Amino acid sequence: MFAVVKIAGQQFKVQEGQSLYVPHLSGNTGDSIELSEVLFIDREGKIEVGNSVGKVTAEIVADLIKGDKVIAFKMKRRKGFRKKKGHRTQYTKIKITSIA
Repeated sequence: MFAVVKIAGQQFKVQEGQSLYVPHLSGNTGDSIELSEVLFIDREGKIEVGNSVGKVTAEIVADLIKGDKVIAFKMKRRKGFRKKKGHRTQYTKIKITSIA
């Protein structure tokens, strides 16, 4: 059984027991969250499609994880202009506990 859920504008294909990194969600480690925006559920061949078909519950494993550093570098040749900025995207690690 698997489901497609929408979290922070992104779609994720999830199964029970699966761990995945999603954009930062509010909550602490060990909290249980309910993902209500379920777009697709496959229950052993029985398919349900639509917005809010079911619900998926998950547990927050790690609250705040930073991704790889992304650097935006701008330069204009022969002008002496150089600008360097960077950021690290924040993620939350969750584990899917049940699909209903």
